[in-house]
Amino acid sequence: MNKSLHLQALLAKNISKIIQSDLKDPNLGFLSIPEVKISSDLSYAKVYVSFFKDEDVNKGMKILEKSKGFIRSQLAKMMDTRRVPQINFVLDDSFKKAQHLDEIISKVNN
Repeated sequence: MNKSLHLQALLAKNISKIIQSDLKDPNLGFLSIPEVKISSDLSYAKVYVSFFKDEDVNKGMKILEKSKGFIRSQLAKMMDTRRVPQINFVLDDSFKKAQHLDEIISKVNN
């Protein structure tokens, strides 16, 4: 596994852990991190987040945006890297799109 793939997996695992255990905001809702993409110079990370309930999306994204600095500082304590990448949270709606496509296909088949 190359360095960036290893770092992406490590970031996803550690950010999930920080969100679950260290962020104490009850308005965050349940979310998952299906993917993390890191820039070639390892200085920026796009963290894709998926919320289980649609009504949690707006509040949850605002909370994550406000918590970026805290999450990054916690990552710095957890990881053995020279620097921790800047984090950008991105809403992952691929599950919703796939569900919509399934609905369309089933309507066409019926």
